[in-house]
Amino acid sequence: MKNLKIALLALAIAAALVFQVVAGEWKKIRIATEGAYPPWNYMDDSGNLVGFEIDLAKELCKRMSADCEVVTQKWRSIVKGLNSGKYDAIMAAMSITADRRKLVSFSRNYAGTPNVFVVRKDHPLAELRFDVKQLNLTDIDPAEQSALDVVIKKFGGKIIGVQVATTHAKFADQFLGDQADIRIYDFQHTIDLELYQGRLDAVIGDFAYWWPLINSEQGKHYQIIGPRMTGGPFGGGVGVAVRQKDANLAAMFSGAINDMINDGTLKALAVNWFGYDASAQK
Repeated sequence: MKNLKIALLALAIAAALVFQVVAGEWKKIRIATEGAYPPWNYMDDSGNLVGFEIDLAKELCKRMSADCEVVTQKWRSIVKGLNSGKYDAIMAAMSITADRRKLVSFSRNYAGTPNVFVVRKDHPLAELRFDVKQLNLTDIDPAEQSALDVVIKKFGGKIIGVQVATTHAKFADQFLGDQADIRIYDFQHTIDLELYQGRLDAVIGDFAYWWPLINSEQGKHYQIIGPRMTGGPFGGGVGVAVRQKDANLAAMFSGAINDMINDGTLKALAVNWFGYDASAQK
């Protein structure tokens, strides 16, 4: 047992030394975010960029001893901007998926949030109930398949809003593309307005976006329905995206994220912004 403890301590020290060496390679980092997706990242009433990922970026950069600048970029072209060299990293509620790995590299995940349907409280779909509360699309068991079949049936013929180039759009295309009228928008706030005005029957979004909104005065007209969906087209959590050639930068971010998980800082930050623990686990 003593030898095991010594070995584990040695591994921890080695990992810390590697992180320190890698961290020294990037002193200035330019990070892009959308700036229009509260509470992940958005502009406050004074025009300041705020949100979970803004505070997270500051803390990560502090731990990496890097001078960071956070800039805004439209979601539709955010990956293109990264690969063209406009900035070095993306922190914009970007889920880690196999398709995106073909274009960028990712740090380890820093958050994980299920995905849900949202409707107006006065819409007939608000009465929809499911026996299954969680739906993992990576490994679907018979009960989950039954719930998914109900989703496909109930949302058939409905008008559903999703944001362009998101995992929500991917899910809608894969499972509802032949059944529902999928409307694609550039901005999340446009989707919210369309839902509020009754031009959409439902939207698909991440729980960490909708939960704080629904618990505010602004979101009192909305309701989350259906199972909380993960895996499959939704990927494996949210991470920092970098250019594929910058594996050392991804490693820097991963090391700092691990530090924040270990000391509880990441959890506290998530609870502060989302109202529940949406942080990644060890």
